[in-house]
Amino acid sequence: MKLSSPSAEEFIAAQQSPEYQRLRHTLRGFVFPMTAFFLAWYLLYLCLGVFADGFMGTPVWGNINVGLILGLLQFVTTFAITGAYIYFANHRLDPQAQAVRDGFTDGEYAREAAVLSESTPKVGQL
Repeated sequence: MKLSSPSAEEFIAAQQSPEYQRLRHTLRGFVFPMTAFFLAWYLLYLCLGVFADGFMGTPVWGNINVGLILGLLQFVTTFAITGAYIYFANHRLDPQAQAVRDGFTDGEYAREAAVLSESTPKVGQL
């Protein structure tokens, strides 16, 4: 059995649904703060490298200095954020995305699209 692709009207109905709005709000609640955190952390690293070169050059152990450690921590932070996102997506986003997919498979959005298209005047009917 071949499933047909949803129509543009169904996608619009899905976009206006509370399930999709909740999913979008949840995603933005993670992505925007995490992006701001990482950009601030990176900007701090850059500013320290430019304006506090004495501090960044402070030896910690042998040829290892503060700048090298902070630079490597940038990579650690990237992997930590990636891991946090994977956990967040698996536990928070995937169940909400499934609710949106269910709206397509059970025909909820098709019904809403039909109601929307009936109430919207067609070209030439104005």
